[in-house]
Amino acid sequence: MAFKKQYLKSKPVCKVTFKISKEEAKAAGSVSIVGDFNNWDKKALVMKKLKNGSFSAAMDLPVEKDYQFRYLLDGKAYENDWQADAYAMSPMSNEENSVIKL
Repeated sequence: MAFKKQYLKSKPVCKVTFKISKEEAKAAGSVSIVGDFNNWDKKALVMKKLKNGSFSAAMDLPVEKDYQFRYLLDGKAYENDWQADAYAMSPMSNEENSVIKL
């Protein structure tokens, strides 16, 4: 699991590309990204499954803000990004969320 940040010079946004490998996806048929940026909507950002079995998705996010997020495998199991910028306790459960700092 990883993400890449690309800051745009023309606007105060950052293009973030999220990736999760086939192994990290644990044979999931679908992977979504849920977080502060989409009100934790399970259907808002479904990642594209690539030919090699990995998943990828990109989105533009406003800069100078931190966002909590998690990957959702097959609509059931949550996974953190273990290369996240930080981690924060979830206000909804006893688990940590991944954090991306822009």
